[in-house]
Amino acid sequence: DTFGSLNEPTNPIPPEISDLTGITNEMVAGQRIEASAVSAFVADANIVIAHNASFDRQFAERYWPEFEHLPWGCSANEIDWRAHGFAGSRLEYLLMGANLFHNAHRAVDDCHALLEILAIPLGKTGQPALATLLEHARGNTVRVWAQGAPYDLKDELKKRRYRWNDGSDGRPKAWNIEIDDKLLEAEMKYLREEIYGRNVDLLAQQVTALTRFSNRN
Repeated sequence: DTFGSLNEPTNPIPPEISDLTGITNEMVAGQRIEASAVSAFVADANIVIAHNASFDRQFAERYWPEFEHLPWGCSANEIDWRAHGFAGSRLEYLLMGANLFHNAHRAVDDCHALLEILAIPLGKTGQPALATLLEHARGNTVRVWAQGAPYDLKDELKKRRYRWNDGSDGRPKAWNIEIDDKLLEAEMKYLREEIYGRNVDLLAQQVTALTRFSNRN
């Protein structure tokens, strides 16, 4: 089944956004996303998949608490699309790489397009992209927080794919990275020897699909 709904925003929709999406102020006037309808739609979900779950999960949890208790997967970041011959992970790149096109910037259309992409067998494995995503989503990872790391070594951390968190979401204000839990010991060794230059205790949090992409982890 599909579910789509409009919601009147606090401020008027700028003309350039209406040009991009086709959604006008007249279309959203008086419209509301009914919380009960969302709850009913996700009631039997085994996993929520979003094509940028780091944004979508936090947005969804803010308005509909049931999303806090569901496992999430990210079709943009839990598949190494470049390794499978695609130009990048943006939905339009994936569609072009698969010789597909769609009515962009409308939610239900984007979802249908993503389903087509997830059904594509990946070159290196031969299995559907969805299988690769689910395999990663089921895995356990760990988030390492490099709190108090020297500022002049921030570029080294960025090269190693650490990301900065500004602390506004209640989590530490620090560089962090999510890695396979089997790599934790090696990552701690790297940080102590190459970043801090001393033995230091660092925060490491276990991450699963129930907490991944949420600002609760």
